[in-house]
This record gives sequence, C-alpha cells and structure tokens, in this order.
Amino acid sequence: GLVEVQEEVKEEGVGHVAMRNLFSLETSSMETITVEKKSRKRHIRESADRLELSKKVSTRAEFRKKQNSDNLTHPPEFIVRPRGQTVWEGKTVKLHCTVSGWPKPRIAWYKNNVVIDEKAHPDKYTAESNYNMHSLEIKSCDFLDTAQYRVSALNIKGESSSVATVVIKSMFFSSQIMYLHLFYEEVELEGVPVAPLDVRCHDANKDYVVVTWKQPAVEGSSSILGYFIDRCEVGHHHWAQCNDTPVKYARFPVTGLIEGRSYTFRVRAINRAGVSRPSRASDPVTAIDPHDRARHRAGPSAPFTGMIKFTEEDATVGVVPGEPTDLVVTEATKNYVVLAWSPPAQRGHEGVVYLVEKCVAGSECWQRANTGMPVKSPRFALFDLAEGKSYSFRVRCCNSAGMSEASSATGDITVGDMLDLPAAPGPAVATRNTDTSVVVSWGASKDVKHLVGYYINYTVAGSDVWTPANNKPVKGTRFVCHGLNTGESCVFRVKAVNAAGYSHSSLESEAVVVKAGIAIPGVPSGVHLMEAARDYMVLAWREPVVTGGADIRGYFVDYRTVKGGVGGQWHELNPKAVTCTSYKAENLKENLFYQFQVRAINMAGVSEASLPSAALECKEWTIAKPGAPHDLHVLEVRDSSLVLLWEPPTFDGRTPVNGFYVDIKQAVAGEDWKGVHEKATKLKYMKVNGLIAGRSYVFRVRAQNLAGVGKTSAVLGPVLALTMPGTHEIILDVDDDGVISMIFECSEMAEGSEFIWSKNYKTLTDTSRLTIVTEGGKSRAIFNAPSLEDLGIFSCEVTNTVGVSASYTLTEAGESLSHFATQMAMELLEKGRVRFWTQVEKFTTGCHVDYVFNDAIVENGEKYQMNFDKNSGIIEMFMDSLAVTDEGTFTFNLVDGKAKGSTSLVLIGEGKATPHLVKSTEHGIVLYSLITYHMEDLQVGWLHKEAKIAHSDRVQCGVTGEQLWLKVNEPTEKDKGKYTINICDGKDGVKRFCDLSGQGEEPTHTHTHTHTHREMYRNKLIEEGDRARVVGGLPDVVTIQEGKSLNLTGNVWGDPAPEVTWMKNDRELVSDERYALKFEHGKFASITIAAVTTTDSGKYALLVKNKYGTEAGEFTVSVYIPEEEKKKE
Repeated sequence: GLVEVQEEVKEEGVGHVAMRNLFSLETSSMETITVEKKSRKRHIRESADRLELSKKVSTRAEFRKKQNSDNLTHPPEFIVRPRGQTVWEGKTVKLHCTVSGWPKPRIAWYKNNVVIDEKAHPDKYTAESNYNMHSLEIKSCDFLDTAQYRVSALNIKGESSSVATVVIKSMFFSSQIMYLHLFYEEVELEGVPVAPLDVRCHDANKDYVVVTWKQPAVEGSSSILGYFIDRCEVGHHHWAQCNDTPVKYARFPVTGLIEGRSYTFRVRAINRAGVSRPSRASDPVTAIDPHDRARHRAGPSAPFTGMIKFTEEDATVGVVPGEPTDLVVTEATKNYVVLAWSPPAQRGHEGVVYLVEKCVAGSECWQRANTGMPVKSPRFALFDLAEGKSYSFRVRCCNSAGMSEASSATGDITVGDMLDLPAAPGPAVATRNTDTSVVVSWGASKDVKHLVGYYINYTVAGSDVWTPANNKPVKGTRFVCHGLNTGESCVFRVKAVNAAGYSHSSLESEAVVVKAGIAIPGVPSGVHLMEAARDYMVLAWREPVVTGGADIRGYFVDYRTVKGGVGGQWHELNPKAVTCTSYKAENLKENLFYQFQVRAINMAGVSEASLPSAALECKEWTIAKPGAPHDLHVLEVRDSSLVLLWEPPTFDGRTPVNGFYVDIKQAVAGEDWKGVHEKATKLKYMKVNGLIAGRSYVFRVRAQNLAGVGKTSAVLGPVLALTMPGTHEIILDVDDDGVISMIFECSEMAEGSEFIWSKNYKTLTDTSRLTIVTEGGKSRAIFNAPSLEDLGIFSCEVTNTVGVSASYTLTEAGESLSHFATQMAMELLEKGRVRFWTQVEKFTTGCHVDYVFNDAIVENGEKYQMNFDKNSGIIEMFMDSLAVTDEGTFTFNLVDGKAKGSTSLVLIGEGKATPHLVKSTEHGIVLYSLITYHMEDLQVGWLHKEAKIAHSDRVQCGVTGEQLWLKVNEPTEKDKGKYTINICDGKDGVKRFCDLSGQGEEPTHTHTHTHTHREMYRNKLIEEGDRARVVGGLPDVVTIQEGKSLNLTGNVWGDPAPEVTWMKNDRELVSDERYALKFEHGKFASITIAAVTTTDSGKYALLVKNKYGTEAGEFTVSVYIPEEEKKKE
C-alpha cells in the first residue's frame, strides 16, 4: 500500500514565545539574543560583500592547489562516452570516446569483460589513441560480434570505465534474428515495437503527475496495442508498474504519489509479438504543491540574522473549508477520466484533502470514487468507469474541522476517446537530393488536434519491407532522408501521429533513384546591349556556369529606369521565359536610361538575379557594322575537334550580315587569337578540327557585312578538348528488311533526359521524313522514304547530361543511304567493249538492281549484259561498243526493302580525250577533269564564255591528286554557258569543254559522273523556258535618304504565271499601311515604302515560284541620315 507521512503543525502564540525567551535568559547568561532592525539596502550590501569574499577564498584555494604538483593529478573522467550501435552483418563499427585525466590514463578495450588484443587480431580490430580521443574499429562484423564493449581508463589516481552495446543484424537469417538485451540479461524477439520516445512529466502536484511520451517510429510486426508506464523513486532501483492494462493514448495520469518525494518514469510499448524495451527514463519530478514549487524556484531565503518575527494568532484555525470550484473534465478516454478543480478560498493552514464522488447519468445515487486514499491535489484520475456509460462528478474537501459542501456537479460525461486519430497526410512527393539522401514532402493532415508530428518510412521499389527514415516525429511537412544507398530506387510514405495514435499512411510516392539531385541554376552574367532603337533595346548575356544538374529552360529579364544615377523599382519584362541568351525589350521610351538583370530557370526553380547591367540609353544606333554574335555553345567535344554554334547579331548594321569569322586560342596566358578559317562562312556553325587532347580553348565569333567586320562576341570557354569515357557516335544501320536508320546510344541518362535530333543543327520539327523511336538509353531515327532531301548533317543531343552529343553526315545519296562502296565507273575494254560498274558494301538477300538508260529500264539482251554478284557486291553492265545513240544517262537503281539508292553516269559526244566530269553538291556544282599524272609546272586555266574566271569566295579552283576541279557555290542563271579548261605543260596543250546550258559547241568524248538522279541535272543544269524567273528591273544596292519614298518594280516571267512574295531579312512582307505590294499583268511586281527610316535598311528579295521552279531576285536597301553623314565628313 501507499505510505503517507504527515507532520504535526505546531503553532506558537506571542505569549508562549515571550515566556520561552525569558526562561532562556534566566537559565543561560552566556547566550545573548540581539534584536536589530536592518534596512533592505544594508542587507543587500552585506550579502554582496559575503559573496565577494567567498569568490576570493575560492580563487586563492585554486591557486594554492596549482602550486602543489600533487594536486594537479586527477583520476580519469569520460568527457565523451562510446555510443551503442546496431548495424547489418558485414559492416564496420567504430566506437569513439574522449577521456581526461592526469597523468595520462592508459586505455584498454574489453568484449564481454575479456580484454581485446588488437595486435593478435589486426584483421579484426584496430585501436587508436590521439591525444585524449580513443577509438576501436571492428571490421567485417558478424553475429558473434554482438556484445557489450567496455573501455577502461586507468592512472595512479584511479580507474573509470564506460560501456557500449553493439548489435549485429544478420541479413540471411532475418526470420531468426534475436537482439541481446545485455542490461537485463533477457532476449528480445524480433517483431516487438521500438522503445517509446521523449518521456516527460507535466502538471505535477502533491500526489499526482501526468506522464506523456511519443510513439515509436517502428510498431513492429503488428500494430501497437498500448503502453505500460513504470515509476521509480529517486535513489532506488525498483521499477513499479503504474497501470494494469495497456493504455492506448500517449498520455497517462499517475496518482498515489507521496508528497515530497521525487520520481522518474519510463514507458514500454506492447504489440502481439511482445513488449518493447523500456524508454529512457524521464527527468526526476517531485510530488509537491505547485505554489511550494514556485517558492523553491525563487531560491533560498536570507540567512538567519538573529531576528524573530512575531505574528498574531491565526484566526482560521478550526474553520470548516469551503467547497471546491471550477470543476471540469480535462481528459476523457475509454481508459480513464481526469478531473480538475480549484481549491476553496477558505481552508485554514492545516491543509485539506479532497473526496471525489461520481453518479451514473439518470440516477441520484452518488458514490465515493477515492475510497482507498485521500486526494491532496486538485487533480484526480478515475479508472474504474464503464466504457460507453455517462457519468457526472462532484468534489468535497475536508480538514480536522469538518467537511465542506459538494461542488457544483459536472455535466454528463460519456466515457470514450475525446481525441480522434489524425487524418492521413497528403501524398508523399520524393525528389533527389544527394547521392545518399532524398527530400520527401507531403501535405499536412487536415483537422488534426494535438499533432505530435510525422513519421516517414521507405522501401526499395519492388520490396514490401518498410524502414523508418526518422526516429523522432517531425513537425514540418518536409524531411531529408539520409543514409540511403546510391543507385537504389526508393518509395516513400508518411503517417501522422498524435496522443491518440497513428494515422493511416499517405499515398506512396513515385519511385525515385537515389543520386545527386538538381538545384536551381547559378546566376547569368555579362548583361550587355546588342542593339538599340528609339523604342526598343536588344540585350544579351552569358548563361550560368552552374546549371544545377539540369538543362536551363529559359530566362526572365527585369528592368528599371535610372534617373540621376538612382535606380527605380524592378519590373518583369517577359512573363514567359525566353530560351535563348538574348531578348528584345520593347515599348521603351526614347532617351531614357535603363538597367536590366536576368534570372535563369531550370526544372528545380529560378535562380537569383544577375548583377544589373550598366545604365543603358534607349537611343537609335546608326552604326554601319554589325553587332556581336551571341549564344555561343559547343557540341560533340572530342580529343581533336568540336562543333561551335552561335546565333547571328540582332543588329545587322546598314547592310545585312553576309558571313562570320571564328577565332580560337588556348586558354593560357600569353596566347594570341587565331582565325579558324580565312574566308567568312555563311553558316551558323563550324566544326573546329586540329585540337590537342587535354588542352583547353576559348572561342569568339565576329560577323561582317558590306561595311566591314563588327564587334566580337562574348568569349566562350575554356572548353577542354577531351573525349569523355563512354562516348558513342551515331551509327548508320540497314536491317534485313532494308530499313535505314541512325542509332545513338547514351550511357549517362539522367532523370528527365531526352534525345533531341537535329538536321544541320536545327531541331527537327518535320516528322514526315524521320520516325524517332527511343527506348531507355538508345534512340533510333528511321528514314521513312530515303531520298536526296535527306542529305545533310544529322546530330543528336541528350538533355540533362554533360554535353553528350554526336553527328553523322549524309553527303550524297549513293554514298550514305545505299552504302555504295564505289560510284559508277566506266572502263574501255578491248575491241571497244565498255564496262559500267559499281560495288555495294552492305545489302540484304532481297536486294535487286534496275538498270536504266535515259529514264527507261533496259533488259539483259544482245546490246546490254548485266550481272549482280551478291557475294562481292559488284554490279556490272557491259556494252559491245558506243554509238551516237548511246548519248545520255546510265543509272543503277538499287532497291533493298525500304532503302533505295542510285548512282549515275552521263555520256555526251564521242572521242578519245580524257573525260570531263560534272558533280552536283549541296552547295552548288563541281567541274573536274581526270589526268594521268600531275606535274608542278603544269599550267591550268579555267574560262567561262571565253573569259578567264577570277578566284573568289563563290568560285574556286584547284588540284587534288589526279583531279583538276572548279567549284561554283550557289550557281545562278549567270553561271550557265560553256566552260573551258586549258591544260599546258610548256610545250603542248589541250582544251576540254563543258556546256552547262545543255548545248555543246564542240564534240568531245565526255562522260559525266554524279551522285544524283538525272532529274536533278535537269532541274539544276538545263534551262527550262517555262520556269519562274526574275528577268530584270531590280538593282543590287539601293542607298536612300531617311524620309524619302522608295519604289521598286521587278520584271518576272513564267508559264504558268508565278506566285510573287516579297521578303525582308528572310521574313515575308505583307501589304499594309507601311508596305504597298502589287503584282500587275502577271509580269510586274512592285514594292513601295513611304518615308523610309533606318529600320527599313536590310536585305530584300523578290521571290517568284511556279510548278517548274523558284527564283529570287535579291537587293540591299541602305537608309542614311544626312546630318550624321556631314558629321563624319
């Protein structure tokens, strides 16, 4: 039973004290009592003096202690104790501790009280000591390493030790795992709950306290049925169980405590598998009246000074106390009901006890609830109530003088849980964070009361074993789960918990791979002006150095006005992100100054803003030269090459941009810029060769127009010339059905990575030519109907990777699409016999050849003999002799499933001279002649219409091996006519002719070799009288003063009458108030611009088209301002 100790209260009156003191004076003349009144100020000063004196004495004692060397020594003391650990079998455990002491203590490690000899077992144990820090490493742990490890520290002043428990879990015998309970010498079976957490005491009173705790993260193999609460009096080691039946709530009122004594509490959880280990003990709490506790916290009273306080007789002795007030039910569960009330205002000094009464609803019979013990605290918990029934309660108080009246009764209270379980949290969302952690977020539970927090569990995808991610509940709705295995795919779920228990689990997250995640990108840099006009400015910037592990999706531009050097408020320019590193800021005010800043965005979020640009004035530029190219970036970085891409300047200058120059230098100090090429390129990309593996390079690009070369772009780099491990190239493949495709593989696919296919470095948008099929890390681009339209450079880039890209060039149809090892060739055999032949290097068994002469299929017979050797891939056609009627085009059409290819050869005239050859390329035409051998003093000259051809960017000539060639890029009508090649060795000479108008002037034995169909020659080389053409009326350059009116008329021809379109800077013009466009009588096309401005400068074109072809008449318009021209003069 409970022991109750009560002390007698003795009261003394004034007369009694006076008589006692008088008797003392008479019997002991040696004892003197001095009664002295002191002011509060003097009392405080004396207390301060005593405190100062105490400090001086303590300081002097410490100093004397240091002077004596014997006092410097002290026994070992553990500053940091080793901590117990639980790990999987095969892992390594390391125990750490920090020990102080002088002399320096000796350290020894024990396993189950047996000393560990690490030198005898170096493969198992490693012990280290550095200064005062000591460690024991246990390698390749197995189940036998489960033990109690003790570290002992010893010196001449004494010995100290500390214990840590190591538990090794077996992965192969998980159904039979047992954990050794070393402290209690008992075995804990698997499946029981984990120990509860954070046991605390609240609302302590004379005989009552409320104990709370947090539910464990792991319930075990079944749901938790309830909890047992144990108490232990401070100074004792016996734990007594407070409740006979498990309580479901994580809150329990403990009654029956002895006033003035201190207690600690612990909690155990129970499920169907058994009882958990006990929680950590709570902090001690004393059963004491809250008012007395407050007085104790105020600190000790002033020391005795010989003063005696006299009080009057207490008038409340022998008074019956009043009734308690404010009776309420503070807690109600199916296990217990807690009542609380306020003590009576009048109760005397001897103290009171309380009697609690209950009454079943609907009756008038009141029964005592605390018959076994009186209640000293104004709190009481009732446990013997029937669940589902309703009760009312009241309280009385009593002392030695009598019992009070009953308090006001509570309303009817139904015994049951007043606190509901929390609702399930919102769906869990998992995102990558690091190589060993994942960020989990979820929606908060709705309408939850007294939420304790959330527990997060995870499992490897495909498994049903859930592991807790946090040991203590978290309050927020976001948690970083650490300690995960890199590369594993994990699924997460969340459940909420309050005092009533656990909620249902949230919806599971999608599986996420544990690897370094993405972050918001770094800030862009180098915001600068590229073009300015009266009401707009074009800006450019450099992309962030740090992309955050994901591709940059776009940029946001902000602006503010600047007046008197003071910037205004920032405003957003573009609500929708722009994908390039330039932006046209419109609707600005002329002559005002603006500042701009840029923010980048990727799939993780928006970056911080860049540094603001300089204050830029919105004023129209009149510079003649073009601005700087922008948006430089590289693809296909290899050991010796890379592909550089850029965007043209937004400001062309007075005339359109007609080319670009690329500069390069090594990224080391002292290096000078060098041009990659001598002549300007019109393309917006260039493959840079000749790099040295392992070196870094920087690049820049300049644009030019008729006025000269403009500003340089921002420098790109440094770029390291190095082929990354695992790099793949695009492979051209033909399957057994003859389907042609290009294959690209990537071994570094990241989450969200995509294959982006391009042609000539422009993203493919037309799906009629190619079908893209992507499976995992492989993408296949399948040609739907291979033809000459598919010639070009095909490239593929993988997003969310470090520059994974490659390209494949389809040059000529016969070379790439049909896998011809050689092109059609002609051989003159004995007796005038002729052989036409070629070789195919890859084909299927179903491949066949059509032999065509002048668009008519020829059969095997007397004149033609054909052969296709499928073992060697050689295709042959023989003729006994050549006649005038054999002038024309010979073609081998190869059909291999869906793959098609052809190779052709044209014969014109007869003779025995060296053949003269013509080839069509993607940039124009090439004329060449084959010679037996070439000497250095051989003189070669090319003529067009009997006039010597001048070398230029468009027309070039040279010698390659045994081939003399002339290249004509972008041929026009002016390039038609007879071409002559003069070959002279100083003594003899020879001439060869080729008429590109289709009318030969002198008979020659000329065979023409091309990689295209005969129809391509008809379109490019033979004049068609009905094709749409621009026959005159347009100048090459128009220079006009600002404010004047411009009117131009072009004469066009074509049958049927052509369609007419006017273009400016490759954009179609529409007739409106500014541009008046007319087409009259099917022959005259005119354009009128009233009051031209400098914005009308640019490259214009009259485009005509009918069913036989298309042609463009181009001209340049340059608008100047007279005042500026005078200033220049």
